[in-house]
Amino acid sequence: MTKDACGGRPVQPPARGATPGPAESRPTGVGPGAPRVRSLDMSIPDELLVDIAARVESEQSNQMSLTVVVRGAVVTGRLAPEKVWRQRVAEVLEESERLGPFAALFSTDAQGPAGRTGPANGAAPDGVPTPTHLHFHLARILQGSVGIPETGGMYRVAIKDVGAWTVGDFSYSDH
Repeated sequence: MTKDACGGRPVQPPARGATPGPAESRPTGVGPGAPRVRSLDMSIPDELLVDIAARVESEQSNQMSLTVVVRGAVVTGRLAPEKVWRQRVAEVLEESERLGPFAALFSTDAQGPAGRTGPANGAAPDGVPTPTHLHFHLARILQGSVGIPETGGMYRVAIKDVGAWTVGDFSYSDH
């Protein structure tokens, strides 16, 4: 039996040849003395994050800056209501000769957010669908000391996949 890296609790290593499940410890290094950490199942969305997404949707505001960690990637930018995000993506696709046919998939007329609800909670008491995704615009994926793309992009992130988050938009400075 070894101790995990999260608090020194005893952890039973998996049997030889067994693949650890999502809530079991997994090796983080190589060799018999390598530390083990717990892998957490993030399938239950953070209620506060869902509330923030719902407020962005209800207020039709794009002023909320947020930074999230999703499976090791850091995404930072401003949230947009899904309808606004879809409209902007459709506009960008329409301008492309090769990608123009995909614009209809993002059209709010064809398949807007109004008909969807979250998988666990359904609609909120006021009848507004529970958001299942965050819609970023003017966003960047932070990689080392740069943000990709520099001008900001349009990203859609499943709330259930967010492992950590903070209010604010991170950016790098050369100073």
